[in-house]
Amino acid sequence: MMFNSSDISAFNDIWVFCEQRNGKLMNTDFELISEGRKLADERGSKLIGILLGHNIKNIAKELGGYGADKVIVCDDPALNVYTTDAYTKVLSEVAMERKPEVILIGASNIGRDLGPRLAARLHTGLTADCTHLDIDMKKYVDFLETSSTLDLSKTTFQMEDMNLKMTRPAFGGHLMATIICPRFRPCMSTVRPGVMKKAEFSKAKADECEIEVYPVSISESDIKTKVLKVVKEAKQMIDLIGAEVIVSVGRGIGKNVDAGIELAHKLAEAFGGGVVGGSRAVIDSGWLSADHQVGQTGKTVHPKVYIALGISGAIQHKAGMQDSELIIAVNKDAGAPIFDCADYGITGDLFKIVPMMIEEITNVKNNK
Repeated sequence: MMFNSSDISAFNDIWVFCEQRNGKLMNTDFELISEGRKLADERGSKLIGILLGHNIKNIAKELGGYGADKVIVCDDPALNVYTTDAYTKVLSEVAMERKPEVILIGASNIGRDLGPRLAARLHTGLTADCTHLDIDMKKYVDFLETSSTLDLSKTTFQMEDMNLKMTRPAFGGHLMATIICPRFRPCMSTVRPGVMKKAEFSKAKADECEIEVYPVSISESDIKTKVLKVVKEAKQMIDLIGAEVIVSVGRGIGKNVDAGIELAHKLAEAFGGGVVGGSRAVIDSGWLSADHQVGQTGKTVHPKVYIALGISGAIQHKAGMQDSELIIAVNKDAGAPIFDCADYGITGDLFKIVPMMIEEITNVKNNK
């Protein structure tokens, strides 16, 4: 198949690779479709989901409810369980034929395996673990004004630039880098789960979504590995992304780490089912494991209540939690940046304040 990745005028449309497992769409699919809808509107192009698996046509319409104009379904028994060979072959062949301008992939274990291999087949670049995407330059400049410390008055922007601007943490999260791919197509990005907001589901849009079944051709010689059995590891993981209440701790617990973490757990429990998170400083110090980390280099969260205990509020941390519905901050430093995005701020020692919070919440619940 003739394919020239440098002939950028031949490429159109925004694609989202939609991951399914056991016939169930992943939440990341809905996040990426929602974000892809915005990008497609900025570009004036169609948004297309591409779904691989077996007997999965019946779940494709749901993607339309979040903004997809069309879903391309690649159905074959060889695609029932993810294998690198089969998924890379099918997806690269469809992309070579249809020539999408952008391909977005969730940065799951599958996405991180598939993305680089697909980019290599298509002779294009890949920006991994993105936390922000823009096409329209004005919207990108607006993002920089609110989320960076750059002096934009000294920077000249090419406002007509319609390349996909892919922003991701760099140098261990100490910097944010925006990457473009101006000479090749498609522009490809893996996107960290939880960082994009899921749109409201629309039944009308789901009904209108076009479903195309793409003819798949896979032979045994195409697949060099065979999945004999899938075993789920029984491991307790912290579900920060799905939590309604998150109590996060920062460097402020340093004078008594164990007591600080215990207080955070008790406060989370007082709310009923809350979970404990942490800033990068806490994770780097080894006080909590990496699955607790909130921020641009951790997880981006949108809980109903976010409580920051002893967290100063570095821009990387705020980017991971500033869209929470209610933010409460406790910090000894009245000038801490975390207060800039907090709905309620308490200046004081968290080791004295948190026990009072727990007591008050318990009293209210008991009175009810």
